[in-house]
Amino acid sequence: MFEFELQQIRSEEMIRRAQTYRLAKEAASGRRAARRAARRSAEGDTERAHSDSPRRHRSARTA
Repeated sequence: MFEFELQQIRSEEMIRRAQTYRLAKEAASGRRAARRAARRSAEGDTERAHSDSPRRHRSARTA
């Protein structure tokens, strides 16, 4: 019985750590997105830079 309770405690701790990690990762991602948006608005660029460029074929790169 003791081993089962110990395993439950370890499992709950791992779940808590994973949730904390996910929240920290999400917060960092949000900060990066905010910086990118601020940089784009400061430059006055509302569209993505690569949206107008033609798409190159993979075989053209090998030449």
